[in-house]
Parts: sequence; C-alpha cells; structure tokens
Amino acid sequence: MTVAAAVPFPHWHPHVDVWALIGAFAVLYVLSVRRERARRPGEAVLTRAQGWCFAGALVTTFLASDWPVHDVAEGYLYSVHMVQHLMLTLVVALLLLAGTPAWMARNILGRGRTLRAVRTMSRPVTGLIQFNIVLVLSHWPVVVEATVRHHPLHFVAHAVLLVSAVLMWMPVASPLQEIRRIKPPAQMLYLFLQTIVPTVPASFLTFNDHPLYKIYATFPRLWGISALTDQQTAGLIMKIVGGLYLWVIIAIVFFRWYASEERREVAEKNGVLTWEDVEQELLAPPNSR
Repeated sequence: MTVAAAVPFPHWHPHVDVWALIGAFAVLYVLSVRRERARRPGEAVLTRAQGWCFAGALVTTFLASDWPVHDVAEGYLYSVHMVQHLMLTLVVALLLLAGTPAWMARNILGRGRTLRAVRTMSRPVTGLIQFNIVLVLSHWPVVVEATVRHHPLHFVAHAVLLVSAVLMWMPVASPLQEIRRIKPPAQMLYLFLQTIVPTVPASFLTFNDHPLYKIYATFPRLWGISALTDQQTAGLIMKIVGGLYLWVIIAIVFFRWYASEERREVAEKNGVLTWEDVEQELLAPPNSR
C-alpha cells in the first residue's frame, strides 16, 4: 500500500463558538445551582460527584470540539472524526446525565409534553433503536460529505447525535424517578445489545477495499496516512474502542449490583432494613403494594 506524503500539523487557532457555547452551559449550570441553594437553604442540592461529572462533560466536549481534534477530524482524518463521535455519544452524554441532579432535570423537561416525549424515546427498546438509526445515518457517505462541507450542518449533526445518545443512556443513568432506570441485569443486557449494531458500519469501514468518503480522499494526508488506512482505522476504533468502553460500563454495573446484593444479604441476616428496600417500596406502583 502506498503511503502518501505527510503534511504539517494544523496550527492552533481558537474556536470562539465552542468556547462561547461551553462557557454558556457552565454559567447556566452554576446559576441554576445557586438559585436552587437560595430556594432551599441548608439542603444538599448538588453532590460533589455530580459537579465533577458535569465539569467532565464540558471538558470532554471542549476536547472533542476544539483544536486539534476538530481541525484534524474536519480537514484530514476520518478516524479522528470517529473518535470525536465516540467522545460525544459515549462519554459526554453519560457524564451529562451523571452530572444533572433530579431537580435540574425537572426544570429542563417540565412535567408536560417534553417529559412525556423524553420518557417515550428513552424506553429501552425505543432508545436502542433510535440511537442506532442515528448512528448508522451519521456514517452514511452523503451525510458525512454534507456535514464536512457545511459547518452549521456539522454542528446540527453533533447536536442530534448527543441528544440521541442522552436518550439512549437514560435507562442506565436517568436522574429522574419519572424516567426510571431499568434493573442492573437488564442494564447489562441493554448495553451488550448496544455493542452489536455498530459492528455493521464498522465492518463496512474496516473491510472495504476503497475509500467510502470521497471528500476525505481529497484531504492532505496528515502523518502520511492513506485515505483507505484512515477509513479502516476508523472502523476498528468504532468497534474495538467503542465496544471496550461499553464493556467497562457493563463491568461497573455488574460490580455495583453485586456489592448492593451482598449488602442486602448481610442486612437481611442481621434484620436491618436497607435503603434499597426503602427505595423499592417508595418507587413501587400503588397497586403492587
């Protein structure tokens, strides 16, 4: 395989729109927390873990959307474009949910149509289907070409991907009782199923013997990586890195569930009522009590 001549790495320059957007979200978050603390003095309206998770979501968004990732993804390598998508859908979406307290989620969604729509779209089967449809469409050559050529369209595509990913993660990390998380064994099955569908587009990228995205074949060859090697690397990143990440989350869910069951067993032997028992009773439907 012929290796193309390398080109210089893109020079740093600020993406003011990214800085402004992330800054606006940070300010809104801080102001919302302060207002809630003023409304409920003495109460813990935000845990330290939630604050760190939201900060992590903003930092990861910045890394995925600013120099050098954005510049390399949009003008040189599709494999970096893939990394960008994985950061937004697998990391940022999950951290956003983990960093959003229930009261804030209720303020955002309200109690009417928006909440009902989110609850419907984030049910396990619906969430899985809608996310994978968006995922597959986002790798369709026509969509890729259009988003790379038109920056506003690229922003919209990333926004759609992120919203779709948040809905997909809801059954695992929802902060709301109104949109309840599924049981840990079901979470593990749900995430396992999520590792399967990306195999299809990943296989097309990895095993094709010619570049699928003509626009990336016209770009300068950063580090001398050919368009075909770049595409195949993107497929491997999608399947292996994305799959390993989900398996790590599955392992975390398993060990947390196992520890919870161990605590419950010990408490039952000692005749102690656990918080899990209280929560299960409080959240149970009225006709099941």
